[in-house]
Amino acid sequence: MSDHTSPQTRILVHGASGRMGQALLRLASERNDVVVVAAVQRSQPAQRVVDGVAHFAASELHGAPAFDVAIDFSLPQGFDPILALCEERGAALVSGTTGLEAPQLSALESASQRIPLLWAANFSLGVAILSELVERAAQALPGWDCDIVESHHVHKKDAPSGTALALGASAVLGGASPRYASLRAGDIVGEHLVQFTAPGERIELVHRATNRDIFARGALHAAAKLAGRAPGRYRLRDLLA
Repeated sequence: MSDHTSPQTRILVHGASGRMGQALLRLASERNDVVVVAAVQRSQPAQRVVDGVAHFAASELHGAPAFDVAIDFSLPQGFDPILALCEERGAALVSGTTGLEAPQLSALESASQRIPLLWAANFSLGVAILSELVERAAQALPGWDCDIVESHHVHKKDAPSGTALALGASAVLGGASPRYASLRAGDIVGEHLVQFTAPGERIELVHRATNRDIFARGALHAAAKLAGRAPGRYRLRDLLA
């Protein structure tokens, strides 16, 4: 297992050159509970050390120093190597990489028997709370209609969003049968409305994201909480306290 005696959680950022990777590097430097020990990107880095953080190409992944948690926001083709490295090192994995194939999802489930890991479509702490509220509302309101409306910027291709589908899964756990609607307009970062309706009344649960940094903050929070935990599959809402 990885040595977790350091007062700070040692993090490897996988997918460091992407938008989320850059946000993770920037926001991690503002925290006292984590330290980034390695940043891994697809291509050869222009500089080996940036702001005190060692940078590696994906092909050099096995040369990375010891770490407690890897935070992975990369591409499906980069997922297998980082999962394998975490298993080899006994380190935890926090991943938001989307588009994983069925064999990769199966490997993720298998790895959870050996390391603590968390995969999520959305790392907003507010969405994690919303997910719990949706499940509770569905349980408490049998027979009510459930509708999920998600709004995003015009460049987002997938619809419904992964977050909407995850909220729908929470509704299903509570016994509801959700319906979906999607809107693509302007530069909306992300808005999710979950509506429960019965004759004469309606409940609306809404989350609005106004800045993408919330996702990086949530991933860093998850990494700090996941380090040193028992092997298993965790949800973001499991790590809120």
